[in-house]
Amino acid sequence: MTTDRNSQNPISAAPPHPLRRHMLAALIATPSLPALAQFRVEVVGVGLTQRPIAVASFRSEAQSPQKISAIVLADLERSGQFAAVDATGASLDETSRPDVALWKQRNAESLATGSVTRLADGRFDVRFRLWDVVKGQDLGGQSFVVTQGDLRLVSHRIADFIYEKLTGERGVFSTRISYVTKTGSRYSLWVADSDGENAQSALSSPEPIISPAWSPNGGQLAYVSFESRKPVVYVHDVASGRRRLIANFRGSNSAPAWAPDGRSLAVTLSRDGGSQLYTIDANGGEPRRLMQSAGIDTEPSFSGDGRFIYFVSDRGGAPQIYKVGASGGNAERVTFTGSYNISPSVSPDGRWLAYISRVGGAFKLHVMDLSTGTVNAVTDSAADENPSFAPNSKLIVYATQQQGRESLMTTTLDGKIKARLAGQAGDIREPDWGPFQKQ
Repeated sequence: MTTDRNSQNPISAAPPHPLRRHMLAALIATPSLPALAQFRVEVVGVGLTQRPIAVASFRSEAQSPQKISAIVLADLERSGQFAAVDATGASLDETSRPDVALWKQRNAESLATGSVTRLADGRFDVRFRLWDVVKGQDLGGQSFVVTQGDLRLVSHRIADFIYEKLTGERGVFSTRISYVTKTGSRYSLWVADSDGENAQSALSSPEPIISPAWSPNGGQLAYVSFESRKPVVYVHDVASGRRRLIANFRGSNSAPAWAPDGRSLAVTLSRDGGSQLYTIDANGGEPRRLMQSAGIDTEPSFSGDGRFIYFVSDRGGAPQIYKVGASGGNAERVTFTGSYNISPSVSPDGRWLAYISRVGGAFKLHVMDLSTGTVNAVTDSAADENPSFAPNSKLIVYATQQQGRESLMTTTLDGKIKARLAGQAGDIREPDWGPFQKQ
């Protein structure tokens, strides 16, 4: 299902197949700025229950290629759970016992300290410790010996440790995101850290690449490629770069979504006339149709427990979000607020549904509490696309337009804390947040 941002009505792109609405632009050659793989995070907004934390500069990190304390603090701020306390002038490392009275005066509730040391073999020894300032309690720490290329990953893992110790929930900073850029007439699929940094190209093509979707184990990406002049679904092994063809049936093959067990995918196929939902084995094979529908059914998204598939359908006359059992059956309508709702994403904990709703001609990110049906708009932008939940269900990454450019944002579920991941230039779209990484 495709829409033109300047139109009030659904439109059919050529070749006729339903795709996410922004793919009309992807099928038309438009000039764009060069895509940048490195992003600068900018956090905006103030939450209601943020924990004040100080992260002191790590001893000797001035000689490190990465400023670890700054990465840790940016991660924590972006989560919406923490507010930074100025640690300027602090001379501490993981062996120091801090003056808690001093940090209480600065209104800090917790304090992280550490060091980074370059070893003779060129690797780096990174150590840190976390303190509860209120109780004067040592909350533990960790140490790592890593190559230069893993300094950012270590920083994210330190932030994960702090987040979990102080909130009781798992942090997502060491996870990865994928996204697509368009540079001139070339499309690239990227894999990056959760803050958008350290991006690595997984695929580049002169034809559109859309709908990247992480496998539950984080090792593979399903996506749709137009390199054979029609939409075809592939699965790409991130580590090796090898890929396998999943769906290349007559007509359109689009919108792959992984089942939580990783054994199958839901896809949208038009092979039997009209765009309908099917499931197919993760190694390919004969697809199984889920429903018989006279409308267009597309954009499947599994619930975290694998029991349901949420999807978009115009069976009621306009695009709305429905759900159906993962093995098929009767569909149940989910969205009733607004006349045009697309791009469903279900939080891994099953509590929330993120989607895009057209409001007065603007496309805005909305979040529904699935237990009550309460819906809130969480953005004030007008061209939001493709929401995807973090694996701890606490943040959403999405694409939007700012100053006429595509950019990536993360937001808390209440919309109070947003972080802009877009760089100084680039046409960026199609984000998908990967699963937790194995330690």
